[in-house]
Amino acid sequence: MIKPTLLQLSRARIIVLSRNNLMKRTWTSAWTRGVQYSSCDVRQLHMTRVQSSTGVKATAAAAQPAMPKPKPSAQPSISAPAQKTRPVVSGLECIKPLVSTVEETLELIGTTVKGTIPSWVHGSFLRNGPGKFEFGENRYTHWFDGMALMHRFYIKDGEVTYCSRFLRSDSYVKNSEKNRIVVTEFGTLAMPDPCKNIFARFFSRFQVPKATDNASVNFVKYKGDYYVSTETNYMRMIDPQSLETKDKVDWSKFVAVNAATAHPHYDRDGTTYNLGNSYGKGGFFYNIVRVPLPKEKVEKDEADLSGAEVLCSIPASDSRRPSYYHSFAMSENYVVFIEQPIKLDLLKFMLYRIQGKSFHKVMEWDPSLETIFHVVDKRTGKESKVTYYGNAMFTLHQINAYEDQGQLVMDMCCGDDGAVIGDFTLENLSKASGEELDKFYNGLCTNLPRRYVLPLDVNDQTPVNENLVTLPFCTAKAVKMADGRIYCVHENLYGDDLLAFGGLEFPQINYNNYNTRKYRYYYGCGFGHVFSDSLLKMDVETKELKSWRYPGLYPSEPVFVPSPEATDEDDGVVMSVIITPREEKSTFLLVLDAKTFTELGRAEVPVNIPYGTHGVFNDRA
Repeated sequence: MIKPTLLQLSRARIIVLSRNNLMKRTWTSAWTRGVQYSSCDVRQLHMTRVQSSTGVKATAAAAQPAMPKPKPSAQPSISAPAQKTRPVVSGLECIKPLVSTVEETLELIGTTVKGTIPSWVHGSFLRNGPGKFEFGENRYTHWFDGMALMHRFYIKDGEVTYCSRFLRSDSYVKNSEKNRIVVTEFGTLAMPDPCKNIFARFFSRFQVPKATDNASVNFVKYKGDYYVSTETNYMRMIDPQSLETKDKVDWSKFVAVNAATAHPHYDRDGTTYNLGNSYGKGGFFYNIVRVPLPKEKVEKDEADLSGAEVLCSIPASDSRRPSYYHSFAMSENYVVFIEQPIKLDLLKFMLYRIQGKSFHKVMEWDPSLETIFHVVDKRTGKESKVTYYGNAMFTLHQINAYEDQGQLVMDMCCGDDGAVIGDFTLENLSKASGEELDKFYNGLCTNLPRRYVLPLDVNDQTPVNENLVTLPFCTAKAVKMADGRIYCVHENLYGDDLLAFGGLEFPQINYNNYNTRKYRYYYGCGFGHVFSDSLLKMDVETKELKSWRYPGLYPSEPVFVPSPEATDEDDGVVMSVIITPREEKSTFLLVLDAKTFTELGRAEVPVNIPYGTHGVFNDRA
């Protein structure tokens, strides 16, 4: 699902001196792609670490003056809807089998179909996610770190076959050759080679790790080709039929960004948009990237992102504490980047390997900061001069965005505690059923769908302290402040009955026909457990909820496939892979009628599949 961008140091020289058991480390010309830090006495850093180990809350940032935090402006008298929470639960069952290593299935195998899968459904349902969690005696720390395992359900004439294959990434190959973890991931720091002498192991901590190419988050398309992606600067091209690993793609070789999300958006003409970052002497930037579809399809075996361009570069509000992002919103004419209060501490990043900490330790949730919505015109590449902002929140996945009567409607799944990202460790997910697992789940924040509305026609004559949202079907608000900024207050995009399902995430719509357009239905997973335990359909007009839920069954993200003869938005099917910790090799592909949300059929697969992240339906293979 999520792996934050690995920031890379352009150059760093570290001098280590020892005298009278006092260690002094001096950074000379230490940069994070242009963000310069002054020399610092590491006797102070050393004391910070000692204090931390004895229970005193302190960080390495104490070694230099703290960066001032932006002060939020006074809020208008309007208040946001209360954030509702799910009921406290007890008696959760153990889900450890869902995060356990499985074998790959290289050859197509048959399935047992029960019920009926419509004959018009023809193509491959492709899924991705972590599938191997240890090498030798080394085990990964975080769920996001597991090696990418790709799945293919091939559907034709009501029958289904299945195969799976581990991505042969450089990370997978190197770890396999050494039979231990040698490539650092989001939550797991690769340790020095035990065969090296003590001095070599010591100095290896000062080497900057390369970004991983373990692309375990999603299947994406560029210029008609399929790739698997994570959130570093690397993707891997994939054959969507054989799942064979092909070219390794470095984004920085094609366009001036250091990473890209695993959630691009697509225009109807095939143009792909994504979001990456860059950092230099001018500061830290969030870059919107556009990859056009070639006028003529050229058959090729090599990855090709030629023609990619940076549409717009957005400077970070705090260049030393840039925001983490997992996705972005896009309407017909605009891209919206959401700068949220999940911050990456660059100084901590410089020190995290030396201190023996994994990358997710440098992420901080700062609820004292605002959320900023950056609006960029896709036609001109210019960012709006109007600043839109709201209270602190975090979002991983957007539902849809569209323009209506001069206003931009954005629907997304949101939470009020961004610290949740670091909580999905394998230790937490492997807890036995009982009080300990219940306590972990009940401590997680509830993610719920929200609607924000941004008025686009704002100028000097726009009145202050008045609600600018005029859409009759919407209760969201946007108010121009005295300083010219627009303060946005969301509308809750659900009814109270959603809380019984634990909130909603992994949202999907009829993307092919309704992305960037006004829509009515979205689908998602309900989280009555740490992992999703239900499938949901929501009507945004009536907020009516439909569900599919059975004890002990854990669905993956639902994917909508439209009927070729569709007349309504929800004419089609919804697919999801269902797994259970209760029985070995009892996975099945579920097919629901999207309109009624009732089961049409299932294809039982005699293999174990771990809990996954994202997927797509490929109607061409």
